[in-house]
Amino acid sequence: MLKKTLITLLSIMTFTLNSQSSEANYSIHQFKVADIYGNIFDFSQLKGKKVMIVNTASKCGLTYQYEALQKLYSQYKDLNFVIIGFPSNDFLWQEPGSNDEIIDFCEQNYGVTFPMMSKITVKGTKKHPIYQFLTEKSKNNYQDSKVTWNFQKYLINKEGRIEKIISPRNRPDSEEIVSWITDVD
Repeated sequence: MLKKTLITLLSIMTFTLNSQSSEANYSIHQFKVADIYGNIFDFSQLKGKKVMIVNTASKCGLTYQYEALQKLYSQYKDLNFVIIGFPSNDFLWQEPGSNDEIIDFCEQNYGVTFPMMSKITVKGTKKHPIYQFLTEKSKNNYQDSKVTWNFQKYLINKEGRIEKIISPRNRPDSEEIVSWITDVD
């Protein structure tokens, strides 16, 4: 009887640990990536914050969105909100520069102070693991998606889970996004 009870308890504990482990896998907080300066950026530091992840490019018709992104970040960063930019050259070679050139462009033209990561691939067979997470339901437990162009936005809740995917053409300061940021959970 005692042996059977111990086996049952062990089974419950194993299931609970496995469940918790798989739940953590559905969170952006599991990732560590190189920022644009070559330092490691640990996404676990974002626990408790709302996050917008956006793929960026400096020679795109939507590059003007940097201005709205920076304004949004400046306005709401004290409300536990952060924007993370991922430069990518995946759409018509619109981000050809090096990390140094990208950061110079962002700072000089738009005064960007929100965290920028190293240039990555956001689609195709060489897609970065963080974008595999963002675009594959099996990894994010939300939905499958495709990055359709530069400046697509992924809105991540305080637990590190995707809540919304916003079209590149939708401005970062749209009512939908601002409402999401300011909505108190």
